[in-house]
Amino acid sequence: MTVRGYTKPLYIQPFDHRGSFETGMFGWKGDLNEEQTARIASSKQVIYDGFKLALQQGVATETAGILVDEQFGIAILRDAAAQGYIYACPSEKSGQEEFDFEYGDAFAEHIEKIHPTFCKVLVRYNPEGDPEMNRIQSERLKRLSDYLAAQQKSLFMFELLVPAEKRQLEKLHGDKKAYDLELRPSLMVGAIKALQDAGVEPDIWKIEGLDRKEDCETIVKAARRDGRNTVGCIILGRGESDEKVSEWLSTAAAVPGFIGFAVGRTDFWDPLIAWRDNKASSEQAAEEIAKRYKHFVDLFKQARAKTNPE
Repeated sequence: MTVRGYTKPLYIQPFDHRGSFETGMFGWKGDLNEEQTARIASSKQVIYDGFKLALQQGVATETAGILVDEQFGIAILRDAAAQGYIYACPSEKSGQEEFDFEYGDAFAEHIEKIHPTFCKVLVRYNPEGDPEMNRIQSERLKRLSDYLAAQQKSLFMFELLVPAEKRQLEKLHGDKKAYDLELRPSLMVGAIKALQDAGVEPDIWKIEGLDRKEDCETIVKAARRDGRNTVGCIILGRGESDEKVSEWLSTAAAVPGFIGFAVGRTDFWDPLIAWRDNKASSEQAAEEIAKRYKHFVDLFKQARAKTNPE
């Protein structure tokens, strides 16, 4: 077992979305032409400008980071590297139920070309789900985990989603909120342990929002079991409202082991829609994104300080 971990504060602005930008933001389907590709790249530049503006407004560079994809954000990744920023890049194909590499067997070449601070994967894994799919995913993820451990350059960031199985929802009469509160936390623990047992060793677990402090504590305990004492956890926003994301961040910040967050759509979606519809300039959209991102940074830091004054 090779675990490096990450324990410093980390506040990520993620905008590695691909399929949701093509269809959700712009309503495009099928292969993109050059103009469409450039339009998406421009939209991501607006988000990046907002991130840089937040740094100018006081967010500490050593705790701030971005997550953006190679397809639409290669220029941003290169600039982030030149600026000395923390930057992450995804390795998974976008929008798939089953994890696979975006660039197939060439995944290592792309990681080495970019040299991200974090190599990130998004994985849908329910420990009570399809055993064969879980096995296949685990094998692919172990391959990546082993490669990153041997490379010793990019750290491993694992975004874990635990979608409900049909039978699990049926037990709760289709109540998705009840699933999130009563069942998902224990399933997340089961997923973390199963993946660890399969040889998958993230340095950071990127976790769906949790409503209860005790659930956050249980997640950290699982992530750090058996000597994995330096593994960090961060909360993701799931595109929820400001109010809900604020609740999740405040809850997680009170738990040692939760070092920060990755909040994306809650920060940038509405400002970017206004920019897309010519209701806001790129500068105005960037200013609003910076404001929202900095708000969550300040909120997490303040919540953490209340419970960890040192």
